[in-house]
Amino acid sequence: MIYREAGQYKVSYEADQAIFPIAQDRFLILALLAVAFFVVPFVATEYLYRAVLIPTVILALAAIGLNVLMGYCGQVSLGSGAFMAVGAYAAYNLSIRLPFLNPFVCILLGGFFAAAVGVVFGAPSLRIKGFYLACATLAAQFFIDWVFLRVKYFTNYAPSGSVNAPPLQMFGYDLSSPVANYMVALGFTVVLALAVKNIVRGHIGRQWMAIRDMDIAAEIIGVRPMYAKLSAFAVSSFLIGVAGGLWAFIYLGSWEPAAFSIDRSFQLMFMVIIGGLGSILGSFLGAAFIILLPIFLNQALPPIGGLVGWKISTATVSHFEAMAFGALIVFFLVVEPHGLARLWSIAKEKLRLWPFPH
Repeated sequence: MIYREAGQYKVSYEADQAIFPIAQDRFLILALLAVAFFVVPFVATEYLYRAVLIPTVILALAAIGLNVLMGYCGQVSLGSGAFMAVGAYAAYNLSIRLPFLNPFVCILLGGFFAAAVGVVFGAPSLRIKGFYLACATLAAQFFIDWVFLRVKYFTNYAPSGSVNAPPLQMFGYDLSSPVANYMVALGFTVVLALAVKNIVRGHIGRQWMAIRDMDIAAEIIGVRPMYAKLSAFAVSSFLIGVAGGLWAFIYLGSWEPAAFSIDRSFQLMFMVIIGGLGSILGSFLGAAFIILLPIFLNQALPPIGGLVGWKISTATVSHFEAMAFGALIVFFLVVEPHGLARLWSIAKEKLRLWPFPH
């Protein structure tokens, strides 16, 4: 009885095509947004901002970008860390070479640079797919890592290769505090997630899903594979590039090319797989899970080991993290390929019937 749809009538096309046509979904999302924007800034600690909230929000945006490509269009990518690096370094170079530009404008423009690079490296998807496309995007990861490591122009000829983000300001206000960083990251993520949700519900999203399900049949009914695949690469790389700029300017502050290595690409892929392919909600759930799991293991394993007389070191905890990630990925691929988002969908189905058995 908690999650009933009976009696919720649609009397217009706008109501029928709403993003959240069910009242319970609208209330839940509005309540979550209200808590995120108006409650969390007053109760969260600096540790919570730096260790949980800010990285979760930014990586959720990057996971949404990868989900556009893998979940909605069915194109495998192992180069998302490289596109984050393109967005970060493009925003950095724009900010130091065009100092009259606001840093947030530079971050958005960095997303467009990442989209252009994504289209270039997405071009092989017109001829190859699956494992071979994964190899092509992996080559993009290694190539872009090499470029930012060896071409000193992109790091402004810094001797150490490490660069520092410019101070974040808007309309004369300093935005360097943890609360301001969190609000900026959350604002970017919410707005872009809403935009992606509308895109995937429109004709572009339907073309992506047609290509994902069966590209030959999609081409027969009039879908242009070149337009669909390259647009997916562009939108995906734009979102990942913006997330890279936010990650560099807000979370890191100072970084080097190793910050966007292939490990970052695998981390984003794990978020998409665990959260759920083809789901915006799944991207948020996957990001939260991947960020919170290491923190939970670091806090829980040493006391548990102490109870049985086993002193667990930090290195051992990191090994447990790798084992847990691997086991969870295998579990979700075998038991529930649609991830945590599908589990939430099943829970809603149960709530439609509870407490009655039929």
